[in-house]
Amino acid sequence: MLAMLLDEARRPLRAAEVPVPEPAPGQVLVRVRACGVCRTDLHVVDGDLVHPKLPLVPGHEIVGTVQALGAGVEQFALGERVGIPWLGYTCGHCSYCRAGRENLCDGARFTGYDLDGGYAEYTVADARYCFSLPAAYTDAQAAPLLCAGLIGYRSLVMAGDAKRLGIYGFGAAAHIIAQVAAWQGREVFAFSRPGDEESQRFARDLGAKWAGDSTAAPPERLDAALIFAPVGALVPAALRATAKGGTVVCAGIHMSDIPAFPYEILWGERTVRSVANLTRRDGEAFLALAPKVPVRTEVECLSLRDANEALARLAQGRVRGAAVLLTGAETA
Repeated sequence: MLAMLLDEARRPLRAAEVPVPEPAPGQVLVRVRACGVCRTDLHVVDGDLVHPKLPLVPGHEIVGTVQALGAGVEQFALGERVGIPWLGYTCGHCSYCRAGRENLCDGARFTGYDLDGGYAEYTVADARYCFSLPAAYTDAQAAPLLCAGLIGYRSLVMAGDAKRLGIYGFGAAAHIIAQVAAWQGREVFAFSRPGDEESQRFARDLGAKWAGDSTAAPPERLDAALIFAPVGALVPAALRATAKGGTVVCAGIHMSDIPAFPYEILWGERTVRSVANLTRRDGEAFLALAPKVPVRTEVECLSLRDANEALARLAQGRVRGAAVLLTGAETA
């Protein structure tokens, strides 16, 4: 099969012909139809997330069909469409897992980082960590739901009942969660890179009450802010924009250093918290919710061999919505 391999951090992915993997007990073999290109993939390739499995097939927003079942798999059938997310395995017995917080498991393994992912024509995955997908979405449309959607949803839940919601970094996750927030009756205030008027127009098209530069103060104090951009300087900016008692949620897996800031912008019972990974419960809840909104993902499709181009465009902020790699067996 064709796979795009990462041999070393900060080097381009390499197109290679490799054997089709075989499913072990409890696993499914999936014919990949579409795989979203996530900023986490960029962090892995750029070396921001250290110690990935090498060589590695990146990609963790995977949509495909089950081609073979490992021993003991009963929840999926041959030919069934499934989604494979970032969380690929947990131990199941540590204190975090027992408490329903499997996203914090110290023994967790992640798709496209510890485990080969979806920048390939086939992949294997633990069947327990795969999802059935809503029929309303094509393969390409469904792919961003599996990380941008899931992490965005977990971040939104952490914002509580915030009425005025700020979203910093208007990319794949933001364009999904802005729709959910508006559907819930929240007021969305979108912040983009300075001068990025296209993203600001995009945010307004999706229902944002206001859109402006990340350096600007919103016209109203925020009840909560979600930070999807990996820029530490946005934390004090969001705190300054947030009312007393508000919450700033850092939603990325990696962020540049947070600069020092005066205590007065944290004071007033403001909270800063992070989001780490996802749980299967998050996936089930969000994938049931998405078609009810309905969430409409905007995708830019490229071929599997164009993975390096997709990553470059993401790094440069040249993707509207989400980039998705297609293998040739997909429905765009």
